[in-house]
Amino acid sequence: MKIVVCSVMVDDQAKALKFYTEVLGFEKKTDVPVGEYRWLTVVAPEGAHGVELLLEPNAHRAAKVFQKALFDDGIPATSFGSTDIHAEYERLSQRGVVFRTKPTQMGPVTIAVFEDTCGNLIQLAQT
Repeated sequence: MKIVVCSVMVDDQAKALKFYTEVLGFEKKTDVPVGEYRWLTVVAPEGAHGVELLLEPNAHRAAKVFQKALFDDGIPATSFGSTDIHAEYERLSQRGVVFRTKPTQMGPVTIAVFEDTCGNLIQLAQT
């Protein structure tokens, strides 16, 4: 068994796709209309056959409450890995990404936390 798809709730799928592809640099993998919404996934450029990130609409009332609570409490919705967190921090900062936490050493890992413009905090980690 392996992880194939992981979800992150977003308040607007079109806005999320633009941020996750044009700003972060992921690639669109799947885009299938499903009623009012889409089955919309992105992947890392070097991991096109790896785990897909589903840009999941937060349309359910519980999803919106949960997403807002995590955001308000400063809890990241998910974590992405980086081999050079300082370079990634500079690259994303230059693209206008709002960081809540600059790269910070936390024991064996260095982390940074940024806003994804879609209602989430995302942790960037380098081990």
